[in-house]
Amino acid sequence: MKVVSLVPSLTETLIECGVDVVGRTRYCIHPAKCVADVAVVGGTKRVSWARVEALKPDLVIMDREENTREMAESCPLPWHATHITSIDTVGPELGQLADLVASADLKNLADGWQQLAAGPAAEFRGWDRLPGFISAIGDISGEFSRAEYLIWRDPWMGVGPSTFIFSMMQKVGFAGFLPRHTESYPQLPDDLPLDDIFYLFSSEPYPFERCIDELAEQGFRGALVDGEFYSWFGIRSYEQLKKYTKE
Repeated sequence: MKVVSLVPSLTETLIECGVDVVGRTRYCIHPAKCVADVAVVGGTKRVSWARVEALKPDLVIMDREENTREMAESCPLPWHATHITSIDTVGPELGQLADLVASADLKNLADGWQQLAAGPAAEFRGWDRLPGFISAIGDISGEFSRAEYLIWRDPWMGVGPSTFIFSMMQKVGFAGFLPRHTESYPQLPDDLPLDDIFYLFSSEPYPFERCIDELAEQGFRGALVDGEFYSWFGIRSYEQLKKYTKE
């Protein structure tokens, strides 16, 4: 079966599981050696269906969080959209996808995700030992009442319940520091930072690594963290999370 994947984390996962991925988005960058030979058909929010049709795939793969409803409604080919909102939903969603693409390796990964999700959460190990820690921003010594995971700037955007990122934070030991949001992706006040909050600046989708010094000068205290670890709900986060929870 030939597939076009419009979800970066699933593109990597499908390729690693032996599925024939013939089309991808420009943001599907892993595994680097393999995706270099896979045709680019657009981005995660806009795609050229003419390019997709030219590849003659059997299935187009999307995700409800990653792609838009308009993309699904306009897709001229058979498509399937996953709906991953936590680590608990990864296993069932990947299992369903494995049946569609007839991949035993993907089914094994789905089973592994279910076992990992059912296991205990890791203990909190300190702000300088966070999984995915890249570099500190400001002075991270002292006490913090909670953590805020930032995915965007102008306006500031965070994460809340019913997101894979939020459940990853729970799994790696943030249960006592989770933000008190009701929305999945809340817009935060303009007058950040607050003194008692540890800010996790994701390496994607916003390129926070370009403004680390500026953030420190503004008074933020926190860390630049690997956004792929916290948001790529496939084989990448599975391998890293499994290792971290067993350490």
